[in-house]
Amino acid sequence: MSGFFYVLDDVSRILFVDDDPILREFAQVNLASPHCEIEVAVDGAEALARLAACNYDAVLLDLEMPVMDGFTALAMLRADPRTAHLAVIVQTGREDVEAIDKAFRLGATSFVTKPLNWRLLTYQLRYVLRASAAERGVRAAAEALARSEAA
Repeated sequence: MSGFFYVLDDVSRILFVDDDPILREFAQVNLASPHCEIEVAVDGAEALARLAACNYDAVLLDLEMPVMDGFTALAMLRADPRTAHLAVIVQTGREDVEAIDKAFRLGATSFVTKPLNWRLLTYQLRYVLRASAAERGVRAAAEALARSEAA
Protein backbone atom coordinates (compact mmCIF):
# COMPACT_ATOMS: atom_id res chain seq x y z
CA MET A 1 0.00 0.00 0.00
CA SER A 2 1.52 3.34 -0.97
CA GLY A 3 0.75 6.58 0.76
CA PHE A 4 0.66 7.65 4.33
CA PHE A 5 -2.14 6.82 6.70
CA TYR A 6 -2.52 7.93 10.26
CA VAL A 7 -4.19 6.13 13.12
CA LEU A 8 -6.33 9.01 14.33
CA ASP A 9 -9.50 10.37 12.75
CA ASP A 10 -7.97 13.80 12.19
CA VAL A 11 -6.22 14.78 8.98
CA SER A 12 -2.54 15.48 9.53
CA ARG A 13 -0.99 18.42 7.69
CA ILE A 14 2.64 17.94 6.73
CA LEU A 15 4.97 20.50 5.16
CA PHE A 16 7.72 18.95 3.00
CA VAL A 17 10.56 21.42 2.42
CA ASP A 18 13.13 20.65 -0.28
CA ASP A 19 14.62 22.51 -3.23
CA ASP A 20 14.44 19.37 -5.42
CA PRO A 21 11.18 19.47 -7.43
CA ILE A 22 11.26 15.71 -8.01
CA LEU A 23 11.46 14.99 -4.27
CA ARG A 24 8.61 17.42 -3.61
CA GLU A 25 6.46 15.57 -6.14
CA PHE A 26 7.49 12.18 -4.74
CA ALA A 27 6.54 13.38 -1.26
CA GLN A 28 3.07 14.37 -2.44
CA VAL A 29 2.60 11.00 -4.16
CA ASN A 30 4.14 8.77 -1.47
CA LEU A 31 3.01 10.48 1.73
CA ALA A 32 -0.44 11.84 0.89
CA SER A 33 -3.55 9.90 1.85
CA PRO A 34 -7.13 10.60 2.91
CA HIS A 35 -5.70 11.14 6.42
CA CYS A 36 -2.64 13.17 5.47
CA GLU A 37 -2.28 16.38 3.45
CA ILE A 38 1.16 17.13 2.06
CA GLU A 39 2.11 20.68 1.18
CA VAL A 40 5.50 21.67 -0.16
CA ALA A 41 7.96 24.56 0.05
CA VAL A 42 11.16 25.14 -1.93
CA ASP A 43 13.33 26.55 0.86
CA GLY A 44 13.39 27.63 4.49
CA ALA A 45 12.06 31.11 3.78
CA GLU A 46 8.98 29.77 2.00
CA ALA A 47 8.52 27.20 4.76
CA LEU A 48 8.52 29.89 7.46
CA ALA A 49 5.99 31.92 5.47
CA ARG A 50 3.70 28.89 5.13
CA LEU A 51 4.08 28.09 8.83
CA ALA A 52 3.14 31.67 9.73
CA ALA A 53 -0.02 31.39 7.62
CA CYS A 54 -1.14 27.83 8.45
CA ASN A 55 -0.85 25.22 11.18
CA TYR A 56 0.99 22.01 10.41
CA ASP A 57 1.42 18.83 12.42
CA ALA A 58 4.97 18.18 11.21
CA VAL A 59 7.67 19.46 8.89
CA LEU A 60 10.07 17.41 6.80
CA LEU A 61 13.02 19.76 6.32
CA ASP A 62 16.00 19.51 3.99
CA LEU A 63 19.26 21.07 5.18
CA GLU A 64 20.93 22.15 1.93
CA MET A 65 18.72 24.71 0.15
CA PRO A 66 19.19 28.12 -1.46
CA VAL A 67 17.76 31.33 0.03
CA MET A 68 17.47 29.88 3.56
CA ASP A 69 18.96 26.55 4.54
CA GLY A 70 17.36 24.05 6.89
CA PHE A 71 19.63 24.84 9.83
CA THR A 72 18.57 28.49 9.80
CA ALA A 73 14.90 27.59 9.33
CA LEU A 74 15.06 25.08 12.19
CA ALA A 75 16.65 27.63 14.53
CA MET A 76 13.94 30.15 13.66
CA LEU A 77 11.18 27.56 14.18
CA ARG A 78 12.46 26.76 17.65
CA ALA A 79 12.80 30.46 18.55
CA ASP A 80 9.13 31.11 17.73
CA PRO A 81 6.77 30.09 20.59
CA ARG A 82 4.11 29.14 18.01
CA THR A 83 6.38 26.51 16.38
CA ALA A 84 8.79 25.74 19.22
CA HIS A 85 7.26 22.28 19.78
CA LEU A 86 6.41 21.45 16.16
CA ALA A 87 7.68 18.03 15.05
CA VAL A 88 10.55 18.52 12.58
CA ILE A 89 12.11 15.61 10.73
CA VAL A 90 15.33 16.63 9.04
CA GLN A 91 15.74 14.85 5.71
CA THR A 92 19.06 15.37 3.98
CA GLY A 93 21.81 13.90 1.88
CA ARG A 94 24.26 14.78 4.64
CA GLU A 95 25.03 12.10 7.15
CA ASP A 96 28.19 13.49 8.67
CA VAL A 97 28.42 13.71 12.45
CA GLU A 98 28.58 17.51 12.39
CA ALA A 99 25.29 17.85 10.46
CA ILE A 100 23.52 15.28 12.64
CA ASP A 101 24.73 16.87 15.89
CA LYS A 102 23.89 20.39 14.73
CA ALA A 103 20.38 19.37 13.58
CA PHE A 104 19.56 17.78 16.93
CA ARG A 105 21.21 20.62 18.87
CA LEU A 106 18.95 23.07 17.00
CA GLY A 107 15.89 21.01 17.91
CA ALA A 108 15.27 18.37 15.24
CA THR A 109 12.77 15.75 16.33
CA SER A 110 14.21 13.10 14.03
CA PHE A 111 16.72 12.71 11.20
CA VAL A 112 16.61 10.68 7.97
CA THR A 113 19.09 10.50 5.11
CA LYS A 114 18.59 10.56 1.38
CA PRO A 115 17.89 8.70 -0.74
CA LEU A 116 14.59 8.53 1.10
CA ASN A 117 12.98 5.19 1.77
CA TRP A 118 9.36 6.33 1.42
CA ARG A 119 7.89 3.28 3.17
CA LEU A 120 10.18 3.67 6.17
CA LEU A 121 9.58 7.41 6.21
CA THR A 122 5.79 6.92 6.42
CA TYR A 123 6.24 4.77 9.52
CA GLN A 124 8.70 7.19 11.08
CA LEU A 125 6.35 10.08 10.34
CA ARG A 126 3.47 8.18 11.93
CA TYR A 127 5.57 7.58 15.05
CA VAL A 128 6.66 11.23 15.24
CA LEU A 129 3.05 12.42 14.86
CA ARG A 130 1.84 10.08 17.65
CA ALA A 131 4.66 11.19 19.96
CA SER A 132 3.97 14.84 19.15
CA ALA A 133 0.26 14.42 19.93
CA ALA A 134 1.11 12.74 23.24
CA GLU A 135 3.52 15.55 24.10
CA ARG A 136 0.85 18.16 23.34
CA GLY A 137 -1.52 16.31 25.65
CA VAL A 138 1.01 16.27 28.47
CA ARG A 139 1.74 20.00 28.01
CA ALA A 140 -1.99 20.82 28.01
CA ALA A 141 -2.55 18.77 31.20
CA ALA A 142 0.40 20.48 32.92
CA GLU A 143 -0.91 23.90 31.93
CA ALA A 144 -4.41 23.03 33.20
CA LEU A 145 -2.95 21.81 36.49
CA ALA A 146 -0.90 24.98 36.87
CA ARG A 147 -3.98 27.13 36.21
CA SER A 148 -6.06 25.19 38.75
CA GLU A 149 -3.33 25.49 41.38
CA ALA A 150 -3.05 29.23 40.75
CA ALA A 151 -6.80 29.75 41.20
